[in-house]
Amino acid sequence: MPTAHINKTLTSLLAFLVGGLGVHRFYLRGSKDLWAWVHLSAVPAALLVAALFPDADRFYKVLPLIVSCLVGFLEALVLGLMSDEQWDAAYNVGSGQLSGSNWPLALLLVSTLMLGAGILIATISRLFDLLYTGGSYG
Repeated sequence: MPTAHINKTLTSLLAFLVGGLGVHRFYLRGSKDLWAWVHLSAVPAALLVAALFPDADRFYKVLPLIVSCLVGFLEALVLGLMSDEQWDAAYNVGSGQLSGSNWPLALLLVSTLMLGAGILIATISRLFDLLYTGGSYG
């Protein structure tokens, strides 16, 4: 019996848009994927930090979500840059279809790299500002 075909571009798009919540991992492996649940646990972790430290800077309160989103961007790049043959061998063994990546995936990967690198640089900058100057620069 053939299994459903898993689209590499859709997986990369999910990782780009909602990777911080692990939606792409649920799409790939279902609800049994531990790392999908780790991504999703960033929401209660952020709420817990906000509840335990109400006077903390907003940056610290959303830091678990930021880290999860950055990992989602990295996963979008890793999955999107995988060759179609490797992708089919890993995720489409019984589907009977072959993957064929084209230019939308390339544009998505460029966007992922630009946005992910920008957020990473901003996160590192803000973290150093808070840790070394107490937030005096913003």
